[in-house]
Amino acid sequence: MTAPSRFLFEGADWDFSTLQRIHDACEEISRSELGLDVYPNQIEVITAEQMLDAYSSVGMPLFYKHWSFGKHFAYQEAFYRKGFTGLAYEIVINSSPCISYLMEENTATMQALVIAHAAFGHNHFFKNNYLFRQWTDADGILNYLDFAKSYVAQCEERHGRLAVEQTLDAAHALMSHGIDRYPGKKKLDLRAEEKRAGKRRLHEERAFNDLWRTVPSGPAKSEALLNIERRRKLLGLPQENLLYFLEKTAPRLKPWQRELLRIVRHIAQYFYPQSQTKVMNEGTATYVHYRIMTRLHEQGRISDGNFLEFLQSHTNVVFQPDFDDQRFSGFNPYALGFAMMQDIERIVRNPDEEDREWFPEIAGTGDALAVLRNIWANYRDESFISQFLSPRLMRHMRMFHLHDDPAEIAGIRVNAIHDARGYRRLRRELARQYDVGYIDPNIEVLDVDLAGDRHLMLRHAVVKGARLSETDARRVLQHLADLWSYDVSLVEVDVTGNVLKEYVVNPRGLATAA
Repeated sequence: MTAPSRFLFEGADWDFSTLQRIHDACEEISRSELGLDVYPNQIEVITAEQMLDAYSSVGMPLFYKHWSFGKHFAYQEAFYRKGFTGLAYEIVINSSPCISYLMEENTATMQALVIAHAAFGHNHFFKNNYLFRQWTDADGILNYLDFAKSYVAQCEERHGRLAVEQTLDAAHALMSHGIDRYPGKKKLDLRAEEKRAGKRRLHEERAFNDLWRTVPSGPAKSEALLNIERRRKLLGLPQENLLYFLEKTAPRLKPWQRELLRIVRHIAQYFYPQSQTKVMNEGTATYVHYRIMTRLHEQGRISDGNFLEFLQSHTNVVFQPDFDDQRFSGFNPYALGFAMMQDIERIVRNPDEEDREWFPEIAGTGDALAVLRNIWANYRDESFISQFLSPRLMRHMRMFHLHDDPAEIAGIRVNAIHDARGYRRLRRELARQYDVGYIDPNIEVLDVDLAGDRHLMLRHAVVKGARLSETDARRVLQHLADLWSYDVSLVEVDVTGNVLKEYVVNPRGLATAA
């Protein structure tokens, strides 16, 4: 009779009892040694085709139907079948329970890596980072998506698939401008949103009617026009959340169309923290999976062969092409995030004089995991890089900064390199690439001509010369005009207020759909 193996698994094969053993072993290390705090885990095993389907619907486990998801599925499938691209080993959902999708084609080693990476690394980050705590509702998102899916289906039955599709097309085009970027409003409660949908519609219709009854006409018109402040207050202007503004004040939208805008807006808000924490989120998950898998090997719970398989995959994940490599397309968030996490661990445990000068608050304090958990909870990519990117890591990654503004210089100038004069500029310029204030166009609704033709006026404040693409701007404005039902204009202005360009778009009558 052979003695039972000490390994969690042997070879590449696995079954569901194997996954349970892997999960329990990872959980033991994550809680007792790493001090992680996670949502309950739900592990789902899916096929390659289901993974492609999850790609197409932005990784959500249930979603309403829309043609764009099918388009993305066909595109991804064609490239996958031809061997031009691989699939992610996992997709993880910021919900409670935290859902991790594992591909059934993965080997046992890859399933262990995915569970460590997603079910514990990403899970901890989702639950503890301040942006996710502030902007998302992990307890309510799954129920809300179920409500959204059934509501869209009901709208298609009552109002026609084409009308619903056109409204969703317009809402999706404005999705990146359908979020609140600054805190102040109460935390989103998606379960309450679902329950209050009907009552809210009645209340908002009354408020909407009161607003448009203030539109002046006749002799009182000139007097009413003087009260600009009251008009702007009633409309909540200026307003950066375009979907919110349309939902509340677009004069000819039907109640069901307003609810669709609200659904798209809530989903956009749900994804907002992820766009600001790509480096931190992937860096945290990669650091956690590396620590867990290494510890499992040290404990003798995975074999040398399986550990080498893990190391090969891990090395591929954190590979960073050099600037002159044809594969270079910027910094790999896995590579940069993982390198910074390891570097912080070094600074806390074994600093040199340079580290003590740059990071006096954490250098030599000894408890690296406590420092990292604090960073994971209280920073986003921009602030994380601006405060914790070290000179040693800049030298190791051979960073430099190119300046190519044609308004200032002819050609390209190297503004900073990894030396004493360039460290702070390099760190500042790299952090700025992750600052939403520089990444996303600053567009807001300025005013509405209530007394005239109800013309909607927007403004784009240009930052560092980053102008809108004229083709894209006109397409998105067309969707906005369709929802508003009247003319829409947008002016681009520089920092001094000078108008650089103006767009004017007329509606096509979308909002009058039955």
